[in-house]
Amino acid sequence: MPSLTVDGARTRAAALSVQSYDVDLDLTRGERTFGSTTTIRFRATGPSTWLDVRPDELTSVTLNGTAVDVAGLNDGRLDLTDLQPDNELVVVASMLYSHDGEGLHRAVDAADGLAYTYAMSFLDAAPRIFACFDQPDLKAPYRLKVTAPEEWLVLGNGAATQMSPGRWELAETKPLSTYFVTVVAGPYHQLTDEHDGINLSVVSRQSLKEALDREAADIFEVTKQSFDEYHRMFGYRYPLGEYHQAFVPEFNAGAMENPGCVTFRDSMVFRSAVTDGERSQRARTIVHEMAHQWFGDTVTMKWWNDLWLNESFAEYMAHRVSTAATRYTDNWIDFAYIRKWWGLQADQRSSTHPVAADAVKDALASLDDFDGISYAKGAAVLKQLAAYLGDDVFLAGVNAHIAAHEFSNATFADLLGKWTEAGAVGLDDWAQAWLRTPGVDTITATRTETGIKLRRKAPEAYPASRPHKLTVGGYDADGRGTTVEVLIDGDEVDVDLDPSIAVIIPDAGDDSWAKIRLDADSLANLAAVLPKIENGVTRAVVLNSIRDAVADAELDPKVGFDVVLGLLPTETSDIAVGTMLNWANGLVLGVYLPYEPYRSRLADVLRARLETVEAGSSVQLSVARGFARFTDDVDRLNGWLAGEGVPDGVTMDADLRWIVTLQLARLGAIGEAEIDAELERDPSSEGVVHATRCRAALPTAAAKERAWTQIITDADLPNYELYAAAEGFWHPTQAELTASYVDRYFAEIAGTEKLRSGWVVATSAKLAFPRYTIEQRVVDRAADLIADESIAAGIRRSVADSADDLKRALAVRSAFAD
Repeated sequence: MPSLTVDGARTRAAALSVQSYDVDLDLTRGERTFGSTTTIRFRATGPSTWLDVRPDELTSVTLNGTAVDVAGLNDGRLDLTDLQPDNELVVVASMLYSHDGEGLHRAVDAADGLAYTYAMSFLDAAPRIFACFDQPDLKAPYRLKVTAPEEWLVLGNGAATQMSPGRWELAETKPLSTYFVTVVAGPYHQLTDEHDGINLSVVSRQSLKEALDREAADIFEVTKQSFDEYHRMFGYRYPLGEYHQAFVPEFNAGAMENPGCVTFRDSMVFRSAVTDGERSQRARTIVHEMAHQWFGDTVTMKWWNDLWLNESFAEYMAHRVSTAATRYTDNWIDFAYIRKWWGLQADQRSSTHPVAADAVKDALASLDDFDGISYAKGAAVLKQLAAYLGDDVFLAGVNAHIAAHEFSNATFADLLGKWTEAGAVGLDDWAQAWLRTPGVDTITATRTETGIKLRRKAPEAYPASRPHKLTVGGYDADGRGTTVEVLIDGDEVDVDLDPSIAVIIPDAGDDSWAKIRLDADSLANLAAVLPKIENGVTRAVVLNSIRDAVADAELDPKVGFDVVLGLLPTETSDIAVGTMLNWANGLVLGVYLPYEPYRSRLADVLRARLETVEAGSSVQLSVARGFARFTDDVDRLNGWLAGEGVPDGVTMDADLRWIVTLQLARLGAIGEAEIDAELERDPSSEGVVHATRCRAALPTAAAKERAWTQIITDADLPNYELYAAAEGFWHPTQAELTASYVDRYFAEIAGTEKLRSGWVVATSAKLAFPRYTIEQRVVDRAADLIADESIAAGIRRSVADSADDLKRALAVRSAFAD
């Protein structure tokens, strides 16, 4: 199906006005297909247009009572002619269930054999479910009817009523874009509640019933608190009826903001012990999707280039509202360590792009920009804008924007106009520097005889004069801090701070968007002082600076690794511990530094921390997971599985057992039989995914060939199992075993586009990239693939990003070859 261009969308939007959709789905036709009948009422100002529909079989199309030749369907588009001022179109089709997380996804739970479905219409997937004019600025009300097995529950955007056994009708919705339409149908377990006149529910697979019963109170509490805070902030009540939160299987994204029926990946219904950081992450995801109900759903962008605004706004609100309204208070620590780092990496790759891009890309190409820049950088910029404008002006503009464009579409320019009406000045210059110019500034601190000098440097490829409002912190040998507020509106600014102080940290509160560089004296004192700095956000700023300086080949990775080893014995944030271990696992070990002996040093530090960390704490769980990932102590790992020598406070539940099993598999200490035995112990869908990862990690030729075949040729492999096979495949200790697959990757990955679609194509290409083969020839092979425009854009983007990371690793190794 050709991807919709912005010009095509504008032409169709100017010619059509959609009055309503009536969609009737029959989910009783078996495991492969479902029935879809769509009635569209629309007005037209011209004689012709086209319809979007991607069926398994197009049965009939009737326009104003006259049959349309279904043979005219070409690559997902059907031309419509002889349009009248008022039209009724009826489309009858048989559609395919999907297994890639898009369209109407059907998953079978390995735990009990029960089948579940949910609709994911995002971007261009709606025509895989129902016939439509698929673009965000042709909003219309929807009425859905669903025929399902009698024992199934049905939910959707409108309130669902069971009219007779197996037959459901959903109330008419407010005007929605096609990409918001969902239906959730299956033998789901449901819990209900109510708050402030809004009916609430949460649902999950039956096999997660006990977990959902245990977790629902926290989910409902966060939801209710967030409704209250959003109502207070926006002065505009939630307008979309009931509010359901469906935790569904094999979901690609973290969540999707479908109005009135948000879908989440069901790993957020925790079946095993999790850290406080993971619970707060779930809370932020809930709050993020709730923000969309106003900003994104009630008011929707006209074209995909403004999708960043939906996501940046929701990302900012997720951290702000979670902090203000819920019991979770580590949100800005998470933002600094995880979300901001994600965006900073994206903003330094060759694929960097403006936060607010011009409307030039087609719909599918716009998905390539759905990244850490769209989320984290935009959120950081909005956070700084709110501080700069003041909350009164910031919220007044947002609220006026929602009121002016409710249930319709708007642009970023429309929002800038509302902020200006509320009292903001100079926003065009601000937007040009921060939102329409890519790249990230570097802020460096140097000591003078009388104080501190901050220098701001824009990237050479993207010059801009970006103002930074931030704090500079000075910390003595005991970690006691003094902070000074600074506005950097030039290339240099003097700061009144004692130049003899032990450590100087620009942007100590993580208020701006910049690469931070510490001076030589601060680096020399860091090991002694950093563990004593109490503010977790400030410690995150320092670690990000260390990670980025290493990646830029400005700081020896051995020094950066020593900082991590120095922090781990005392770090009190499980988010920080997890971040440091992920950095070690993903970039340092086997990439910047040889896998041994640095792995051994890390394992020793984690072993020692296990002996001192508070039993039952989140940090203990994070350290235990890390130890299981990095130790080569096979006897101890096997002992844990047998219930022997497990630290007090650690529970060997299903997910921790799989972490241990994965490490044993990588070490070659177990084989297929032991993985099968663990799967028999945990025969859930989660267990199947874990087992797939473990089998791919086995250091045998047969295991690697089987996993590779799954990645490259298996069109029916569920998306989570596909990802697991790719995640388990490569490892620094198995380089010789997997050497032949490096060239095979570049020869074969392009063909996966024919097996899968959308999100999963790009994700699997990224996960399967030979990331531990740090050689120039891999960069060269990647360049050849990227230049081949016959290859899917999502694959080329994933390869380009991975190649950029590989180039940086080569530069680090070259700079610090000893």
